[in-house]
Amino acid sequence: MSAEALLWRGGRDFEIVTVPLPDVGPGETLVRLTAATVCGSDRHTVSGRRPSPCPSVLGHEGVGEVVASEGGRTVAGDLLRPGHRVVFGVTRSCGHCAACRRGLSAKCATVTKVGHESFAGDWPLSGTYASHILLREGQAVSTVPAAIEDGAASTAGCAVATVMAVLERAGELTGRRVLVNGLGMLGLVAVAAARSRGAEVLAVDPAAGRRRLAESFAPVGGSEGASGAGGARPLATSAVVDDGVDVALEFSGTTAGVRACLDALEVGGSLVLAGSVAPAGTVEVDPEWVVRGWRTITGVHNYEPRHLQEAVAMLSRSGDTLPWDEALDGPVGALDLAAELTRRDVGRPRTVVRW
Repeated sequence: MSAEALLWRGGRDFEIVTVPLPDVGPGETLVRLTAATVCGSDRHTVSGRRPSPCPSVLGHEGVGEVVASEGGRTVAGDLLRPGHRVVFGVTRSCGHCAACRRGLSAKCATVTKVGHESFAGDWPLSGTYASHILLREGQAVSTVPAAIEDGAASTAGCAVATVMAVLERAGELTGRRVLVNGLGMLGLVAVAAARSRGAEVLAVDPAAGRRRLAESFAPVGGSEGASGAGGARPLATSAVVDDGVDVALEFSGTTAGVRACLDALEVGGSLVLAGSVAPAGTVEVDPEWVVRGWRTITGVHNYEPRHLQEAVAMLSRSGDTLPWDEALDGPVGALDLAAELTRRDVGRPRTVVRW
């Protein structure tokens, strides 16, 4: 049996290739992908904004069914079996280096990543722009309920799990005024999750369409610590940051966005940076302003296995409250995927891919 994959050869050069299905080693799991979603970081890779091994199979958000597993387990410790519907983490870690022992497996000394590995290496089927993906030992896997539609489920492995890590870093949100800057997929999920945790949210993006979409992202499954009807607190949207906040969550990755978040922090406020994953320039910070204002600045890149579980739980709670039809474009097939990755007029935050 064989698999098909969209092989990226650099720039706008793509080729659909057929490769034998890999042998499944100890702790590994072979998954037939039922859907993937196109993350903006892959568009950055193709455009040259972000370096990546080449040739490679890109894509790191996906959902599928287990074909075979040799002792692979979920984050909860359950054995994976053929037919299980799963999502999976972006990173594969060793579990024993200093970073892993500290609980920072995403920064493992020998980390390898879904959609970021050379096709010529020992993990050619590592990306989600393919019919199959091989999940390695040391990679987070979670089963996902059938009620979660493929496109939404696919986002768990990057966008939603990363937001779970960001919110953990931000701390208690009940009754706090929270700025979400940048309303791509991560920002939209953050709006919904922060509201469900009892925050008053200011959602900021220069694009009017993204602001309208944020208004549709209702609280997820009631309250997780908020009071009042359904746990929901007010939501305001704006093209610019125009008020002080207790917590700022930065997803745009722009220097202007980071600066705006810093300027908005009240005394005791905290800023969590998550969008700055490609070079965008530096931002000056006055250390006296940080010290005298008891302010905190921190960053989150990728996430830990528990955050993948939390992502699935969030999507399970959301039911029909989140407007996924408005947030997801497509689906597109394998033959149209190369054109999708080089589009300049990107509309909705994610595009669904079906092989």
